[in-house]
Amino acid sequence: MAQLVRLTVNGSPRQEEVEPRLLLVHYLRERCGLTGTHVGCDTSQCGACTVLCNGQPVKSCSMLAVQAEGMAITTIEGLAPADGMHPLQTAFWEEHGLQCGFCTPGFIMAATALLAENPDPTDEEIGRGLEGNLCRCTGYVNIRRAVHKAAAAMREGAGAAAPMGG
Repeated sequence: MAQLVRLTVNGSPRQEEVEPRLLLVHYLRERCGLTGTHVGCDTSQCGACTVLCNGQPVKSCSMLAVQAEGMAITTIEGLAPADGMHPLQTAFWEEHGLQCGFCTPGFIMAATALLAENPDPTDEEIGRGLEGNLCRCTGYVNIRRAVHKAAAAMREGAGAAAPMGG
């Protein structure tokens, strides 16, 4: 039996019936067409599916779409301003904070939440803020560098747009 879910995804209100067992990650990918949220492990271990729910990082493979009722969801597609990239996206690109790129959206979403709470984190604080995300390609050094660079750019006001719904 389908259940009605009402939520906001990347600033756009949505209302539709979904199966009660539909995971949020599958709702975003299949119903919304937002494929930047990746399905990595399906066990909430890797963080590739991280999105923001009311500004907080959530592994969308561990949450049902119906649990997002009334929430504002931000995916990687909703992070960037219309005229360019979010400072975290730019910094990941400039600092080579990615290799294959599969985990990158999840890292960027987790880092967005971290920088919203702590605009000038230390290396240790970045490590704690991103500890739920795994990268199988990098040594995390460039990821930390990218977060520091984005934090500085955001503090200086270079495109520091708040995530939609966050």
